[in-house]
Amino acid sequence: MEAVPVALIYDAECPVCRAAADWVLRNTTAPDAFEFLPCRSAETRSRFPAIAEAACLQAMHLVLPGGTILAGELALPEILRRTRRYRRAAILFRLPGAGIVSRFLYRAFARRRHRISKRLFP
Repeated sequence: MEAVPVALIYDAECPVCRAAADWVLRNTTAPDAFEFLPCRSAETRSRFPAIAEAACLQAMHLVLPGGTILAGELALPEILRRTRRYRRAAILFRLPGAGIVSRFLYRAFARRRHRISKRLFP
């Protein structure tokens, strides 16, 4: 029985977001564990109408096989669980206070990602 891939929806126009998607692809447990879809694609809009483009441009979204949608910091543990070397790091998100810290860090980074992109990828 083949595993159904999860859909990782990201801002393909952002260099940091593209680099993150590439990292996920390089570290995944199986080549078909993830399906990568740009926020602004017609396919994303037609398949996942519940994900507004504006929300998608603020945070990556992960759509699980059952239809559950995880955005931003909530997607991180699920992404890590599907990687070879970093799967155990997902446990860190269960620690007390991890949700608050990850939410703060993810959102702070996401707000500045375009400025960070310009410095990392001039």
